[in-house]
Amino acid sequence: MPIVVNLDLMLVRRKVTSRALAAEVGITEANLSLLKSGKVKGVRFATLEAICRYLDCQPGDILEYRPEAED
Repeated sequence: MPIVVNLDLMLVRRKVTSRALAAEVGITEANLSLLKSGKVKGVRFATLEAICRYLDCQPGDILEYRPEAED
């Protein structure tokens, strides 16, 4: 998939645990884990906003577009 989730990197940069972020944003740790691994099909803007607010970052710091190589 050409969209890469860099949430783990932001958590390390901000010295925040997944547990703390999940509690602050109001999602389960299991759902946060799925988001971090990129195994979700989408994310609500409200959730993305809450993550960015808590981590003091921009959506582009968390989500990255990497085009797939053509065959």
